[in-house]
Amino acid sequence: MRILDWTSWQGLLTTLLGLALITLIGVGIWLILMQTVQRRRERENRQINERLRTLIAAYKTFGGSFTGDLAVDPTHLQDLDEAERSGWDRSRRIRDAVEAALSDIILLGTEEHVRLAVRAATELAEGRSVHTAELVVSLRNFIRNALDLDPVPTDIVVPNQGPARAPASRGRSKAGGGERDSSRQGAAKAGESGGMATSVGLGLGLGSVVASSDEDDGHRR
Repeated sequence: MRILDWTSWQGLLTTLLGLALITLIGVGIWLILMQTVQRRRERENRQINERLRTLIAAYKTFGGSFTGDLAVDPTHLQDLDEAERSGWDRSRRIRDAVEAALSDIILLGTEEHVRLAVRAATELAEGRSVHTAELVVSLRNFIRNALDLDPVPTDIVVPNQGPARAPASRGRSKAGGGERDSSRQGAAKAGESGGMATSVGLGLGLGSVVASSDEDDGHRR
């Protein structure tokens, strides 16, 4: 089989067609490979971004506070008396947020993260207060490394971090909103009543004008 044949026009045409076919096949294979590599990279990037997003959210949950009580209270409602239940709701929300973040860490964290998260979850299950400062430091170092950021300088001492404080109950705001809605409804009803009274007054006035005009016509006749 001849690869290059320049002796005749038929041989030249056959050679060019063969080269074009080989080039087309090579380009097709290259495009398929590039698409496969690109899809794999996109999938890996999505996984990395989702993992980082979850770990950053967990970091904010575990280390959102520098002051106050930096431990997670594992107490449940049945373990409290009536006097202690007044300020328990905020502690419950903090504990629930920390438990959800620990679940995410166990799912998507590194080996070190998983060990620290399992230890914290075990302490919560056993009813002991949990400090998350060590887990926060591990998460911070991993996230900064994954984002190509410089590590925290060694000459800087970062205070211990604890779980973010949950917002206070919005019962008062809801009550205030209910009062505002009631006042708005009252104003609307008052406006409707005023409009009806105005309409009635106009109708009576028009009726009296018509009656007086009829009387004048009768006297003239």
